[in-house]
Amino acid sequence: MSVVESLNKFKVTSLDELKSVSLMDRVDTKFAFEASKLNQLLVELSQLYNVLEVNGSKIQPYRSLYYDTPGRFFFLEHHNQRTNRNKVRFREYVESGLVFLEVKLKNNKGKTIKKRMQVDAIPDSLLLEHKNYIKSIVGQDLNLTSQHWINFNRLTFVDKLKTERVTIDLDLKFSNNVKSGSFDTVVIAEVKRERSRNSSKFSRLAKKLHILPIRLSKYCMSTIDLNPDVKRNRFKEKLLLINKLKKL
Repeated sequence: MSVVESLNKFKVTSLDELKSVSLMDRVDTKFAFEASKLNQLLVELSQLYNVLEVNGSKIQPYRSLYYDTPGRFFFLEHHNQRTNRNKVRFREYVESGLVFLEVKLKNNKGKTIKKRMQVDAIPDSLLLEHKNYIKSIVGQDLNLTSQHWINFNRLTFVDKLKTERVTIDLDLKFSNNVKSGSFDTVVIAEVKRERSRNSSKFSRLAKKLHILPIRLSKYCMSTIDLNPDVKRNRFKEKLLLINKLKKL
């Protein structure tokens, strides 16, 4: 059974309905697993979740351009396990035609807070209004330049009680001006929910299929792949998993 056939077993939800579960202030749990487990997982999910459909499509392409300092300040903050760390990116939601400048904060309580402003298109360099917006959130006037693109296809689900969202990212590819790479055999899932909620339905299903949670950043993993000389010693366990999944 193909992914498309599996998705056809779901009831659908719309972007407007999804807004009630936007969870811009949330707790995230990520999972990485081999693509061969995806269809079995989708069969289980179809009983508990609805799938987002945009313009008749249940698979939405995303394009993201990440920004960092020349010395990779955001990357190193993550690598060094700093609390209250940020990521800055532009993201295009291709099917809906929306583009946002997004700033994500992971705070010292383990919560992810995302703030964003709508823009017309993804720029090659930051405009003054972008710099001011980022500074107002990050609290520093950083010299940010574009680092690399990350593109993927996303499946988005909301549980039938509208208490949590699940995203599943496929066909992940990344590139900068000199190199490109992919994790196209790796599936990355993420549960987004309020901390006050009971344990996630998705997490219970994942455990049943021997899919374990892992703290994983697409930006950090792709940075390492594109830049062999970058600091990475605290990401060794994650790199071993990604490289194992790439070979399956």
